[in-house]
Amino acid sequence: MPVPLYQAKAELFKTLGHPVRIRVLELLCEGPTPVRDLLAAIEVEASNLSQQLAVLRRAGIVTAHREGSTVVYELAGGDVSDLMRAARRILTDLLADQGELLAELKGEPAARTTA
Repeated sequence: MPVPLYQAKAELFKTLGHPVRIRVLELLCEGPTPVRDLLAAIEVEASNLSQQLAVLRRAGIVTAHREGSTVVYELAGGDVSDLMRAARRILTDLLADQGELLAELKGEPAARTTA
């Protein structure tokens, strides 16, 4: 029996539901990156990064290849970059709305943005 689409989407979002995985994806949006550079940028234990990369690889979100003794990771497709940008836009809008509410609660005039 095939998995319903909503369930498959939920599994995808569960896969993305870890801060280290999100940071890895943000870095990979900039292009293929060696593990040593990911490790330096994220500042987690190598074993933790390895675990999180394995989760992303098993899900098919990232791919890895060797260049000599170096393992380089990259996004499996451009849609992941689109998803990361969409998440940033959503969060920006949510935080802007919260900022306006906070200003209203403090009795400050809300800064209006025009679109």
